[in-house]
Amino acid sequence: MSATETAIRQVIEEVLKQLGKSGAVGSAPTRSGDFGVFPTVDQAVDAATVAFKHLTKKGIEARAKAIECVRQITETQAEELGRLEMEETKIGRLDHKIEKLKIVKLVPGVEFMRTDAKTGDFGVTLTEYAPFGVIGAITPVTHSLPTLAGNVINMVASGNTLVVNAHPSGARIACEGVRRFNQAIYKATGIDNLVTIVEKPTLDTAAAIFGHK
Repeated sequence: MSATETAIRQVIEEVLKQLGKSGAVGSAPTRSGDFGVFPTVDQAVDAATVAFKHLTKKGIEARAKAIECVRQITETQAEELGRLEMEETKIGRLDHKIEKLKIVKLVPGVEFMRTDAKTGDFGVTLTEYAPFGVIGAITPVTHSLPTLAGNVINMVASGNTLVVNAHPSGARIACEGVRRFNQAIYKATGIDNLVTIVEKPTLDTAAAIFGHK
């Protein structure tokens, strides 16, 4: 092998190494964490940021698939998840817990996203809606998982990912919901961590999300 060939091979190998480290466009999404459940705010935000980039590349079709996963889980597993929430929070009535999960399917998704165009004497105005990016969300103890699920649907529908700080008294069911959503979404789209959550939420983790760059 000539010196020139050796030099070219070294350059190619170095470029491939750098692409692997940077997660360049075109690289396959990889899994990290416990299907969206993380011990720290920074880890949750980092994972949701990577997921946002993958979601952006895959477009509206991936958003629709992810939303359908959430709708299916909240409807078909409503009794189990509602009972788990009731056992943890000790608030409200079981039949209400179950019904709140079943009606999550009514939360608007990508079908509400539209492009508006207006024409007139002076030209055309086109309005298209773009995502914010990664959104921080706080969920209540009164209906922890239904609120979280509804947020996932309307935020992902508009192209965002989210980081959740649940109420501490409803954290276990919120984390369980996040795991189930992400497992199904990863299977359907190849994207992990569209919704992430702090495993043990506190006022400090809430403040960290509020103040995060």
